[in-house]
Amino acid sequence: MGATGKNATGTGAIDVWAQITTERMAKRPWLEPLLRWTGRAGQTMGSSVSATLAAMDAGGVDIALISAWHGPEGSLISNEEVAAQIAEAPARFRGLATVDLNDPMQGVREIRRWVDGKTFVGVRVVPWLWNLPPNDRRYYPIYAACVDAGVPFCTQIGHTGPLKRSDTGRMIPYLEDVLLDFPELVVVGGHVGFPWLDELTTLAIKFPNFYVDTSAYVLHRLPPAFVSWMKGPGKTRAMFGTNWPMLPPQKCLEGLAGLGLSREQEDAFLSGNAKRVFKLQ
Repeated sequence: MGATGKNATGTGAIDVWAQITTERMAKRPWLEPLLRWTGRAGQTMGSSVSATLAAMDAGGVDIALISAWHGPEGSLISNEEVAAQIAEAPARFRGLATVDLNDPMQGVREIRRWVDGKTFVGVRVVPWLWNLPPNDRRYYPIYAACVDAGVPFCTQIGHTGPLKRSDTGRMIPYLEDVLLDFPELVVVGGHVGFPWLDELTTLAIKFPNFYVDTSAYVLHRLPPAFVSWMKGPGKTRAMFGTNWPMLPPQKCLEGLAGLGLSREQEDAFLSGNAKRVFKLQ
């Protein structure tokens, strides 16, 4: 399959974690370590619809799930901005809505307004941005609204690249509490979960509604334990993601052949699991 997400039938990959950054998000100081890691120190992590589509085409990505972002300092990418981005390429983009955790009831209203399961297909909240683990009470109305809407709740697991605390990305006990309290909730954890991969394996076996994506990793740098998990319990749980514009799809996919996945495992990882979890047509 080479360094693109196209399979033998010409079907492209689905990128489950991307964002088309606004200027106000691109200038956040906590992004500086990510720029250093990607060799872009001193630059900004800006993007546009046209640049995103070009990167998707180069990497063989058919659909990207683009996220809205909201943090304690306010809106970084609003739901309205994501809706406008989707409108520019409705066949290529789906949205993940965001909420303000300081106003959970308004967050419920935002989900009811935007998340239709067709254009907006889920909700994303990043715990490190709020310094609030996912079992904090402020999330709980949001989880209920996701269950009611029949869409996944997307979050981040594992250590934190930006200059924020990593502890909120621990799966046990924080995310485990959520999965116990909301057995109907589908949760997608982004960024692999390193260094707590034993916790990832435990939760994936214990909870059938828990999924993981590989965003923020080029595939040849995936931890060996994660690759082993992908070939076992994770074959129906792992999904491809980039964290664009931090990483372009083509760069992420360069190590795909080296993972040693079967054809069925590869197709499920690149698109099949995402189509099922996010109910993509």
